[in-house]
Amino acid sequence: MAKKVKTNKRQVILEEAAKLFKAKGFGGTSMRDLGSQVGMEAASMYNHISSKDDILESICFHVSNTYISQLHEIEQLPVSYVDKLKALIRLHIRLMIEDGAAVSVANNDWKYLSDDKLQQFKDARKTYEKGFAALIEQGIEAGEFQPMNVSVALFTILSAVRWVELWYRPGRGITAEELEENIMTILLNGLAK
Repeated sequence: MAKKVKTNKRQVILEEAAKLFKAKGFGGTSMRDLGSQVGMEAASMYNHISSKDDILESICFHVSNTYISQLHEIEQLPVSYVDKLKALIRLHIRLMIEDGAAVSVANNDWKYLSDDKLQQFKDARKTYEKGFAALIEQGIEAGEFQPMNVSVALFTILSAVRWVELWYRPGRGITAEELEENIMTILLNGLAK
């Protein structure tokens, strides 16, 4: 039973750290800031985490592992490349809506990872980008997408959804589902009628 409590407290620490890192940056957040946020002495937090670097690693790799595992699941779906691409875009939007602080940290603070973890994270990003690009390329070859430079398509899509974690929150006059549909329409069909 004690292990479950420890895991839950660790999760709370990670979630609150992601919020602080997003707001103040990794370098601008102290363990004292985090302790104050979670209602613990900084020293007590070390029962649940080993260091601030450990927190950053956990957040970054949670996000990258989520993207990669979802990509692998989507690759296996017996659906069109258009539907696979829609599923990947929805994944990005949902993760930003549901876990925006962690996505922000993985997008912006990954450069503070220690050397070996930094290389692992870069490799994970490359793996994801290559898999995403392969789906676009296969969709072009299958005649489902217009012929175009795959890298331009990939990075346009990724850049076009990145702003969601900065902008979206309940009360913006649009539901998460409507946001997904609006983004999907713009990315796959454009604005022209």
